Amino acid sequence: MELSQDTLHGLLEKYASETPDKNFITYADRGLYWSYSQFNARVDEFARGLMALGVEKDMKVGIWANNIPDWLTVFFACAKLGAWLVTVNTNYKVGELEYLLTNADIHTLCMISQYRDASYVDMLYELVPELKTMPRGELMSTRLPKLRNVVLLSPDHKRGMYNTVEVLGRSRLVKVEDFEARKAQTSCRDIANMQYTSGTTGFPKGVMLSHFNILNNGFATGECMKYTSDDRLLVCVPFFHCFGIVLALCAIITHGASMVICEDFDVPTVLYSIEREKCTSLYGVPTMFVAELGHPNFDKYDLSSLRTGIMAGSVCPIETMRMVMEKMYMKDIISVYGLTESSPGMTASRTEHSMEQRATTVGTEFPFVEVKIFNQDTGEECAVGEPGEICCRGYNVMQGYYKNPEATAQVIDKDGWLHSGDLATKDKDGFYHITGRIKDMIIRGGENIYPREIENYIYQMEGVDMVEVVGVPDAHYGEIVAAFIIPKLGATLSEDGVKEYCSKLMAKFKVPKYVFFVRDYPKTGSGKVQKFKLRELGKQLVDEILEKQKAASKA
Repeated sequence: MELSQDTLHGLLEKYASETPDKNFITYADRGLYWSYSQFNARVDEFARGLMALGVEKDMKVGIWANNIPDWLTVFFACAKLGAWLVTVNTNYKVGELEYLLTNADIHTLCMISQYRDASYVDMLYELVPELKTMPRGELMSTRLPKLRNVVLLSPDHKRGMYNTVEVLGRSRLVKVEDFEARKAQTSCRDIANMQYTSGTTGFPKGVMLSHFNILNNGFATGECMKYTSDDRLLVCVPFFHCFGIVLALCAIITHGASMVICEDFDVPTVLYSIEREKCTSLYGVPTMFVAELGHPNFDKYDLSSLRTGIMAGSVCPIETMRMVMEKMYMKDIISVYGLTESSPGMTASRTEHSMEQRATTVGTEFPFVEVKIFNQDTGEECAVGEPGEICCRGYNVMQGYYKNPEATAQVIDKDGWLHSGDLATKDKDGFYHITGRIKDMIIRGGENIYPREIENYIYQMEGVDMVEVVGVPDAHYGEIVAAFIIPKLGATLSEDGVKEYCSKLMAKFKVPKYVFFVRDYPKTGSGKVQKFKLRELGKQLVDEILEKQKAASKA
């Protein structure tokens, strides 16, 4: 097997020619079906429309939308033009949006008008009031000097913005031969997608990913699940994240398979779509699967068509994995580990691995990817079982952070190793175990504590649905352990009960000093828990407890 030299649009055109009538994209809840050939035709029209708006090779086109049908139209249109698609988190507010549009040098922004209770149109008018006064095509923004066009991905009309119909109509202004000449300039080494890191730690940075990066990673992911052209993946994870755009889309298009898409994660829509379209694969973070299993009408849906899928993004409780395999028929479910900077897959479990291996490890390295664990102090490779930083080297390593060579040099060393910032161990059988993030590591009085280890123990406690462990400041030890627990519905848990349970399973210094019961966790738009926000909340709650204790002692 060799690494592919394909491009996104090259694969689309290949299947549009070879299997023109095969469904590529389906939205079961709205009865929308696009075959490979129908979708390719729409992409061509939209791409020529973008050309008419002045989008040239290597220009940046932003997309700010949930998983609407034309999200992928914009992506493939950019690929055909050699433009970069820059994904914008659907949860962004004005400040975050301004930072990204400025940092990424966005030329054209494609967006929806509103998402949930947030008006994207109003936010953009706040940033670019010139939209209301300047003719379209002549935009000159004070705050966003590189921005030239705004495209509303709907038939609606908004002052200063093009809509989808108008962009498609402008395709007639571009000659087919000029469009074909533009396509011919694009190679697999060109940047296809730029994603901004989720911001769980630090300020977001633009991760540059090429066709070569993401298509080879997507293909390897599909191979781990034994995908064929007959597979039908239910996509309910966001496209603006690598989970959706690489592990989902790129795994499917490299196998000539099909996607059934949900605009947002909605449990009834997910279950209905699986049953109606006989989906064979389903992705999600553990909380998504917990929500699906816990839906009151879960047993009324026929999910027997399911075979495989991916559970990733956070620790996978063994019991959850077992229930997914049994009740959702996903006996071939796997996990994938990586980060945006590694396109994203670095390691993955395989369908032939045991359930325990798939639940408690992140599998083994991808083909053509080297993975090593390095001692942070010595720089030497760690021995079996010795914790260190997990790093990778290979085709999957990003092209760098956009306009930030200093930050790039901090994570990709002179030998080409991408440093993940995650702590891991490798067992004697070659399986990797993630033990936490380097910045998540708690140092209590000189003792290194890995949150993942404590979380794994607490997950086994009856009545615990989810748990996240963080370090909070302490005057004596420097840091102490705090656990944030989401109890199962109807469960009765107490702080003392959790501490007593932990004290029987782990060393005293690892037992949480504080236990907080919560309903949910702060998360990124892609569903990852923002531990830095939990640390902030933990500090606040501990300060309140100490103040009350202090006041009580004075009384």
